[in-house]
Amino acid sequence: MAKKYLRAACLLLVISGISLCALKMKNVTAEASASAEITMELTTGTVLESANAEKQLPMASTTKIMTALIIAEDCDLDEIITVPDEAVGVEGSSIYLKKDEEIDIRDLLYGLLLRSGNDAAEALAIHRAGSVEAFVELMNERARQIGAESTHFQNPSGLPADGHYTTARDLCEIARTAMQNPVFKEAVGTKSYKGKFRNFSNKNKMLYNFEGANGVKTGYTTRAGRCLVSSAEREGMCILCVVLNCPDMYERSSCLLNNAFNNYELHKISENKVFMCGIVPCKLEKSVNFVTKCTQEINYRVISLKSCKKTTKGEVVAELQIFDQKDLILKRDLYSI
Repeated sequence: MAKKYLRAACLLLVISGISLCALKMKNVTAEASASAEITMELTTGTVLESANAEKQLPMASTTKIMTALIIAEDCDLDEIITVPDEAVGVEGSSIYLKKDEEIDIRDLLYGLLLRSGNDAAEALAIHRAGSVEAFVELMNERARQIGAESTHFQNPSGLPADGHYTTARDLCEIARTAMQNPVFKEAVGTKSYKGKFRNFSNKNKMLYNFEGANGVKTGYTTRAGRCLVSSAEREGMCILCVVLNCPDMYERSSCLLNNAFNNYELHKISENKVFMCGIVPCKLEKSVNFVTKCTQEINYRVISLKSCKKTTKGEVVAELQIFDQKDLILKRDLYSI
C-alpha cells in the first residue's frame, strides 16, 4: 500500500512539471549523477556539500580555467601577436585561427573561455612561455601554489592525455582563485563578446538559464565525460559548483547550486563593528566572513585576554568567539581602539 501511494505521489510530481531541484531541499539528492561533485562558498572557501571530491579524474576543457588564469595574471591583453603554426588546425573545439593571422591576446582569451578554442589555448601557451611544454610547467607550478596537490596538467586545453587529471575539490580551488581575478571573472561572465578581431557568444548555458549565474567553464571529451564548473551569486553570496563526468551537468549543477542557496547563508562581520571588552571598545583587525546553515543559531562571545584597566590603541585585549549552536566555529583577536 505504501509503495502504491509513493508511485502515485511521484506520478503527480511528473504530471505537474514540478522540479525536485526547485523545492527547498534540506540535503543534496542521494542519486548523484556525477562521478564527483562539490559546492563551495567563494569568499571563505567553505565546502558546503561534496561527493567523491578527492577522486582523480580527467577534466576536459575545464582545464582552460588554469590556462586563462595564468594569461590574465601575466599578459597584456592588448598585445597583438601573430598566430604560430602550432596553433593552426588543433583538434577539437576551435576558433579557427589561421596561419600568420594577427590577433590580440584579449580576443584569444575570450575565444578560449567562451568558445573553448583549443587552438586559442595553444597560441596563448606559446606566447606566454615559448612552448606548450614550458607553459604546462607553469600550470603545474601554479596549481601547487593554489594548493591543488592532486592535479596534474599535460596540456593547456584539456585534450585527452595520460597523466592529465584533477579532483573536484582541486578544480573548485583553482576556479575560486580565478574568479577573484577581475579580468578572468569579467570574461567568463560575458554572454556575448565583440573584440577587435573576433566576436564570440558564450556556450555556457548556465549564464542564460540559472538565476545569478556568472561563470565559469564547460568541458567534454569521451574520456572525461561532461564536466562543468559553474558559479552564481545571490544576495551577496557566491557559490562555486564542480561536476565531473556528469551526463546531465547543467541540471545537476542547477540542483546543487539551488540547494546551496536554499540551505546556507553568508555572515559578514565588519572591521568597523565595535565590541566591548569590559569598558574598553575594540574591533577586528579586518572584516570576517563565515558560512552556516540557515537553520543554525549564531552566538557571539567576547573573552577578555588581559586586564582592561590600562590599554593602548591597537593592543590585543580580547578574543571574539563565534558559535554555531553550541559549536565554536571561528575565533579572532579583538584590538582596542
